[in-house]
Amino acid sequence: MAPGANPPVCRIMDYGKFKFDAAQRAKESRRKAVHVGIKEMKNRPKIGGGDFETKTRQVAKFLEEGHKVKITIMFRGREVYHPELGKRILDRIAEQMEGIGKSESVPRLDGRNMVMVLAPDKRAKQSAASKNGTLDDPSQNGSAPAAARSDGQHEGEH
Repeated sequence: MAPGANPPVCRIMDYGKFKFDAAQRAKESRRKAVHVGIKEMKNRPKIGGGDFETKTRQVAKFLEEGHKVKITIMFRGREVYHPELGKRILDRIAEQMEGIGKSESVPRLDGRNMVMVLAPDKRAKQSAASKNGTLDDPSQNGSAPAAARSDGQHEGEH
């Protein structure tokens, strides 16, 4: 333990217990680590309004959970000659995710697919949490509950 001391000092230990404790500490640190996965959402250029809203809500949920989201627009047949349709959809998604996530890569054509990656925006999340924290305190917004009177009557009842 203290090789610099005169005479050198050491402690007799159970090596098996030492290895077990080290493994437990490593396991605990892995459990506390944040696992950031990448989720993928696939769309088509001719996606309907309801489907678009559903998939966009799903993307928002993934971003709020802290995952990155890869959004893919799949082109079939002659659709590949109109990449502006796919770019318009990706821009709409990025616009709706403003405040929740930020675009990590610009939309790019990759063969028959157009791909964009969104990452969770930590700064926007922290500012939203700080705003919510001040609004949740009833003494801040003036809607504090009226104190009960000692005679059992409420305010306004005399």
